[in-house]
Amino acid sequence: MKHNQQMKCFIVDDDLFTANLFKKIISQKGYQDVTIFPSGVEALNELHHQPKVILLDIQMEILNGFEVLKKIKRVLPDVYIIMVSGQDDMKMALDTLRYGALDYVIKNENAEQEILKALTKIEAIEESLRKKRPSLLRKLTSVFI
Repeated sequence: MKHNQQMKCFIVDDDLFTANLFKKIISQKGYQDVTIFPSGVEALNELHHQPKVILLDIQMEILNGFEVLKKIKRVLPDVYIIMVSGQDDMKMALDTLRYGALDYVIKNENAEQEILKALTKIEAIEESLRKKRPSLLRKLTSVFI
C-alpha cells in the first residue's frame, strides 16, 4: 500500500465544482481519504482529524485562505498546504509561502499539472523523512546493544 493512500487530505474551496475537480485529481494520485470543505471555518473546526495535505483556496468568504493558512500552521505546523487562487498575484504567492504554504497554484489550464507536481514533491519529502527516521524498534534495540 502506497503511503499517500493513508494520508488524509482536505480540500477547502467555496467553489464546489473546482473542489470536486481537485478531489478527482488527488484521488487519481492515490489519495483515498479526501474531504471537501466549502469554508475555511469548517476546515479549521475539523483539524483534529490531522490532515497531512490541504488544498486551500485564497478567495473565500468570512475567512480568506491566507487567514486560514496562518491559523492551520499554528495548530498543525507540519501539514502540507497547497494554496490555490484564481489570481496570479506574486505578492500573495510569496506571502503564503512565507507563512508556510508548500506551493501556490493558479487556477488555470495548468492547475492539474501543478497540483500533481506539488503532490509528487510531498511524496518525495515524506519518503526522505521515512528514510531518515529509524524505526522505534531499531532505536530501542540499539539502546540495549
